[in-house]
Amino acid sequence: MDNNRIWRILKSGLRLRCPQCGAGRLFAGFFSMHQQCPNCSLKFEREQGYFVGAIYINYAATVIIAIPGYFVLDYLLDISLARQLALWIGFAVLFPLLFFRHSRSIWLTIDHIFNPPEKPLQPAPKRPSRMKGPKQRSNPQHFS
Repeated sequence: MDNNRIWRILKSGLRLRCPQCGAGRLFAGFFSMHQQCPNCSLKFEREQGYFVGAIYINYAATVIIAIPGYFVLDYLLDISLARQLALWIGFAVLFPLLFFRHSRSIWLTIDHIFNPPEKPLQPAPKRPSRMKGPKQRSNPQHFS
């Protein structure tokens, strides 16, 4: 596997871009993901339940930060248990929401590195521009 290709795909994933072309955005809104790349038509969700792995990534990132964070704060600042729990429970609720997009992007990137699509996809066809002007009736007959 080509290292340059891997680094290019990883950079695209960190920027929340399509792992195949690196140009198309993965997300239409904060939580809504495009069905396919607007640039190269790569289908993002290959099958139902595809992003369950992203849930594991999100959970692992939360745990990897929260547990050592608890011990570091306990050692350095000697904060009471009640304050530590309030801090880390709040973190465990907010961080996964904020990391949601990146966990999906990381999962899609890892999958694209180890299980690329069978054939390269063609660029999405350009949408025809909408004509601006008066609306025309489909039935020109007028009834009195």
